[in-house]
Amino acid sequence: MDILQRQGTYPPPPGASEILGVEVSGIVESIGKNVTKFKAGDAVFGLMGGGGYAEYAVMEEGLAMPKPANLSFEQAAAIPETWFTAYQALFFVGNLQTGEDVLIHAGASGVGIAAIQLAKNAGAKRIFITAGTDEKVAFCKSLGATHGINYKTQDWADIIAKETHGKGVNLIIDFIGKDYFEKNLATLSIDARMVILAFLSGPVLEKVNIGPILRKRLRIEGSALRSRPLDYQIRLRDALYKNVVEEHFAKSTGGYKLFIEEEFDWADISAAHRKMESNATMGKLVVKVT
Repeated sequence: MDILQRQGTYPPPPGASEILGVEVSGIVESIGKNVTKFKAGDAVFGLMGGGGYAEYAVMEEGLAMPKPANLSFEQAAAIPETWFTAYQALFFVGNLQTGEDVLIHAGASGVGIAAIQLAKNAGAKRIFITAGTDEKVAFCKSLGATHGINYKTQDWADIIAKETHGKGVNLIIDFIGKDYFEKNLATLSIDARMVILAFLSGPVLEKVNIGPILRKRLRIEGSALRSRPLDYQIRLRDALYKNVVEEHFAKSTGGYKLFIEEEFDWADISAAHRKMESNATMGKLVVKVT
């Protein structure tokens, strides 16, 4: 998101700061006159419409979350955007049910890492992922993916067809768009769903047979979090804080894992963006304001 906004292709929603950054952690400096849940000095983290690359940031009270004492500020800052997006895609939009099969493209991305763990905890039967290196495939399988596919050396659609005996999967979380669209349709089962989160290969389709959408009663839905109404974002925040933060991250025995690839001083933000653009990461990049 930060890269796209920097490039001018993902503007902030109306009323949001034009400064990059949508997830932060830190200490409350002051509160608005109507704020009742937090006070100055509280350690918090959360999501915002923009303005995170700064020494001081403004966050809606309903989106702020108390930071568990066992999490560092760096760990807390690595949660909001990826875990909110994954939780929304799987449950709010994708309606993943226990015993269903799911395919998560870009499995080693920040959202993919969260989605694998969420799907496993929710009782998904088979969790297929695609990734661009064998190292990333192995990493995703260590998180709970039951089938990892290197899309550069293997035909993921063919493998899934064989593994499911031609049935396909119940849910696909897709970031790729154009290049995967037709194979995604073929890979979805009857009454399946696909949630589109990005168009890394482009958004324009040509000469694609959309017959399977009708024949298999497919539901295809795009999902963006940043443009959602505040009440929706608060509802998502509440669900994630209860089911992910309190039940897992706040407990030493919690099953979910956070992965920080590298930490940068904010004076080195250009290096952080270059690292992100390299597509070589397996975890979050965290920027520290000093």
